[in-house]
Amino acid sequence: MSITVQEYVNSDATALAEKVASGETNANELLDIAISQYHRLNPQINAVCQPMFDLARDRVGEQLSGPLAGVPMLIKDAVQDYAGLPTGSGSKVFSRTPAARHSHIVQRLQNAGAVIIGKSNTPELALKGVTDPLAFGQTRNPWNTAHTPGGSSGGSAAAVAAGMVPIAGANDGGGSIRIPAACCGLFGLRPTRGRVSVGPAHAEIWEGASSDLVLCRSVRDAALAMDVLSGPNDGDPFIIAPPQASFRDLAGREPGVLRIGYSTRSPVDTPVHPQAIKAVEQAVEVLRSLGHEVVEAEPDYDGQALARCYLNMYFGQVAATLDQARETGARDEEFELLTRTLAAFGRGMSSASYINSHRQWNQFSQALGMFYQQHDLYLTPTLAHPPIRHEQADIPAGQARALKWLLATGLLPLLARWGAMDNMVEDMARKNLTYVPFTQLANLTGTPAMSVPLYWTPEGLPLGVQFSGPSASEPLLLQLASQLETAQPWANRWPAMSKVPA
Repeated sequence: MSITVQEYVNSDATALAEKVASGETNANELLDIAISQYHRLNPQINAVCQPMFDLARDRVGEQLSGPLAGVPMLIKDAVQDYAGLPTGSGSKVFSRTPAARHSHIVQRLQNAGAVIIGKSNTPELALKGVTDPLAFGQTRNPWNTAHTPGGSSGGSAAAVAAGMVPIAGANDGGGSIRIPAACCGLFGLRPTRGRVSVGPAHAEIWEGASSDLVLCRSVRDAALAMDVLSGPNDGDPFIIAPPQASFRDLAGREPGVLRIGYSTRSPVDTPVHPQAIKAVEQAVEVLRSLGHEVVEAEPDYDGQALARCYLNMYFGQVAATLDQARETGARDEEFELLTRTLAAFGRGMSSASYINSHRQWNQFSQALGMFYQQHDLYLTPTLAHPPIRHEQADIPAGQARALKWLLATGLLPLLARWGAMDNMVEDMARKNLTYVPFTQLANLTGTPAMSVPLYWTPEGLPLGVQFSGPSASEPLLLQLASQLETAQPWANRWPAMSKVPA
């Protein structure tokens, strides 16, 4: 009864669970390998911010059962509460308070037999498309450590891409499953709003814009995660009807001939890198070779308006979070500069402005609904640019000095309220959304979307493409992903650091 480290790395979660069930290996052996992989890889990529090895050792001593029995995995250090441990969300402030109970997500993973070995790194409050919290340090992309693994689920993505674990918890409030999947050569599915319960500590995250699932290498692992994690819990704000069969069963069925609209135009009219365009064009060729009808088309919505609505929600949520932290004795100065800046913008916004912005989300949902009357799915780049170098995400030094002074004097919220900071907000938004303008549509409309690893740049960096679908269309997305996985396999592509030493 034994498997090699290389066999562990090459196996997805489904395969490892099958090996445990057949007696080819056991949970204790898999945990030993996972911990050895952590010690070999984490110094290079800094994917895990909170190891949980003692708890995992206790766990493998139990009688484990379920579809993930014995499989080592990570949970994300945001939303996915583990009782007795802090959910730090990339922040020193929140790393001081242990969670009172498991989140429903963690409890369902436990019930499925998973062995949680640690928490994955995330930017402070899971706010960015890169993973660089001051509290826990920068996470690096296994394909090239000078580049970001994306965010905010960057720690999970880096760990899976490197071969530390086969699957890891993630969530997506503006692209935070799809962005790191695209950066790290992984499959990442963001479920329909409400499909996976984020309770009991929360009803919805970011007005329902955020959804939880996993990052993984295989489509069948994502389908398995959907079966394990989806479904309502008591107290959830609404219930989505389950599919007629398991997601694993549905993922294995043929999708039929699909009509897919595609676009490579940035919805905020910023440049799209030629490699991101090429990734979509190559995907179009593969889809047509599979018999699908692929036409150039896009939903009729105002991308600039959507970006403003997204940012208004973003600012307001950060302000509310920091206000809650104040109630526990925390000071704003304990948070990072960007976090404090976003909170100041949120505090400068009126409640009426926030509500009016939120009401506009329906316009985007209606536009997307009209699009899906004529098309089954929508294809775009996941990212408008290959994974950026770490320094490209930094706030420019002059802007940082100005922001620190405005925060120290208390002027920033006042200037934001008077509209005097609108140009700076626009500049910050434009810089951030230049890289990731395609993902927020699914978040504000509550619809499912996935990043599929079909393309690598000439420099060897992954660059996924995004497919979006109507509400509750995860089965169709999984079916297409399975078809693409067969037509253009990606499981045999690994970063150099994943090669196991002889």
